[in-house]
Amino acid sequence: MTVSKTRIQLVDVARQLFARMGVENTTMNDIALASKKGRRTLYTYFKSKEEIYWAVVESELEILLDMMRRVAEEDIPPEKKIMAMIYTRLDAVKEVVYRNGTLRADFFRDIWQVEKVRKKFDAKEMMFFKAVLQEGREKGVFQVDDVEMTAKLLHYCLKGVEVPYIRGQIGGNLDAETRDRYVSNIVLGALGGKRI
Repeated sequence: MTVSKTRIQLVDVARQLFARMGVENTTMNDIALASKKGRRTLYTYFKSKEEIYWAVVESELEILLDMMRRVAEEDIPPEKKIMAMIYTRLDAVKEVVYRNGTLRADFFRDIWQVEKVRKKFDAKEMMFFKAVLQEGREKGVFQVDDVEMTAKLLHYCLKGVEVPYIRGQIGGNLDAETRDRYVSNIVLGALGGKRI
């Protein structure tokens, strides 16, 4: 399915306005004016501000998925790949939160709706982890009996550390090398891989 350039532009303009002014303070008219499109054009693509807000959330998740896919496709050893995927995910979520300013408060306020939108993302992310875990198992790097369950656990563990990571409560007082060594030892140790 092809997404029109106009729709992409409207979502990007809305994201910028939501980040700067907040979702509640942004009107459909603000989005139409800032995008240099008429209200009729805006309403052709989106029935409400809430609908465009969720389109913004979905577009951010698509960007993150693309980043994860690129890491999963890299030609590097599975143990390095799994670590790169973990940091790519955590750093990308952190960057989205900081880039979107006031949008982050709205995003975390309606967590149940966020979870609904994230279902597609979650499934794809687990698929990426599963592929890397399987590759590592086949190469004898990871000692994982149930690849699917391990991928799910890894995914849910990362969801659980998103907020503390963003706030700097995890690894915030450590230099990058020490933090990476701790995380590598925990993750690779749990996967039966070689510790650093």
